[in-house]
Amino acid sequence: MTYEEYLDEVTTLIYEANDVTQEQSIRIVMAAQDADFFVRHDENPALRNQAQAVRDAEFLYTNNASQKNTRN
Repeated sequence: MTYEEYLDEVTTLIYEANDVTQEQSIRIVMAAQDADFFVRHDENPALRNQAQAVRDAEFLYTNNASQKNTRN
């Protein structure tokens, strides 16, 4: 999948699997992107797959949820 499709997939997985809004899941992915979390995915297309998207979504949600309450 393309880099953009990968980001969309991670965003969707965060939204569907957790108690967050679509906007919150977008903010989680955008914050990770701003922190260069996805640089390796951009550089290595082999990392843009469904299994990696699930792992990244779980990691990003868990990391975000540990910092604050995600449901407003």
